[in-house]
Amino acid sequence: MDAATQTFDRLRPRLMGIAYRMLGSVAEAEEVVQDAWLRWHESATDALQSAEAWLVSVVTRLSIDRLRAAKVRREHYVGTWLPEPLVSDSPDSPEQLLERADNLSVAFLALMERLTPEARAAFLLREVFDAEYDEVARVLVKSEAACRQLVHRAKEQLRDERPRFPVDRATHERLLQSFAQAAMKGDLKEIKALLSEQVELVGDGGGKVPNFGKVLRGRDRLAHLYYAVARRAEGSLQMVLAEVNGVPGLLRYVDGVLESVQSFETDGQRILRIHSQRNPDKLLHVRPL
Repeated sequence: MDAATQTFDRLRPRLMGIAYRMLGSVAEAEEVVQDAWLRWHESATDALQSAEAWLVSVVTRLSIDRLRAAKVRREHYVGTWLPEPLVSDSPDSPEQLLERADNLSVAFLALMERLTPEARAAFLLREVFDAEYDEVARVLVKSEAACRQLVHRAKEQLRDERPRFPVDRATHERLLQSFAQAAMKGDLKEIKALLSEQVELVGDGGGKVPNFGKVLRGRDRLAHLYYAVARRAEGSLQMVLAEVNGVPGLLRYVDGVLESVQSFETDGQRILRIHSQRNPDKLLHVRPL
């Protein structure tokens, strides 16, 4: 393996991290990184002052271009758009979990959809990847003052909607395990006990499967929804704890087929919000049962 390839492979996780957080799609992020690799392979890499700065710039700009095109498509998306989930069998290291808890969750990426492509890039580079403002300015080809404004406005747009209840991992897992057991049994009373009064469910079916076209709210409504699913799929419903975008979530299977990937916001005692990804096109990377 030559030095240029070694350098790229070393930086690949960071590049994928930027592209995925920008686009909310594993496939598109992989395509962006592959495109960056081709440009890297064709460039005079020996003359570069900083390989990392060059590659981060290329991946960020490619992601901005893709996100601009995606914004147009998402205006015609059927129902609510949610990012493609990243699912794994087990958690990463404590350091990686700490990094991911705030800036990789489905809730966070869904919020990021409110930002313009350039504001999203500026916010991610500065607040998630700790880039200095002069680096952000070079990537976006803007002044440092303009980049500071982009980041400031992004913070303002996101501030009131960020999760406010830091919950330790063990508590989050216990709550989801209890919810999974209640949901599989169809225990209406226990399901209600684990949901907050103003709980919300945000679903993405992408027009490919039946799904609610709006946010569902209220403990009774959501409890009866989960109860109805358990009754319809009695004996064939399984909910499996998994790592979803760096935090515990649930995979719901019906007759052994993945029906949804669900992520949760909680206050440690009750569930506050559920993001349910049901679009089969966005579940292709998730392992079978």
